[in-house]
Amino acid sequence: MKNLFTVMALIGALFAASAASATPATNTLFAKYKAAGASGFSAERGQKVWTKELLSESGEMMSCTTCHGKDLGKEGKHHKTGKLIKPMAPSANAERFTDAKKIEKWFKRNCNDVLGRECTAQEKGDILTFLLSQ
Repeated sequence: MKNLFTVMALIGALFAASAASATPATNTLFAKYKAAGASGFSAERGQKVWTKELLSESGEMMSCTTCHGKDLGKEGKHHKTGKLIKPMAPSANAERFTDAKKIEKWFKRNCNDVLGRECTAQEKGDILTFLLSQ
């Protein structure tokens, strides 16, 4: 019985941690994505999109990690300009994911750069769920 309470407490802590990372901006976007037909957002699916390598228009293999790095708690660097990118993980960058317009702007730009198209509402919700878990 004691082990059951320990397991339940850990599960509760995990849900609280992921909920704590959400912001009013991300909550608004999740509602928008659901209204567009997306549902059941998954950090696992989001991570797969985030790390999937595709051939870019310039002939390079790219993924989101190309610029943002594999450790989202650290700075990334744009692969062409060399410009530093603040950490994506909200645990390392409290300003991340607080402005819905900025989130949508960067989804549009980066999905086009990496995927060669805009991300779907499902992909955005999954990626955002993954990023909020970092």
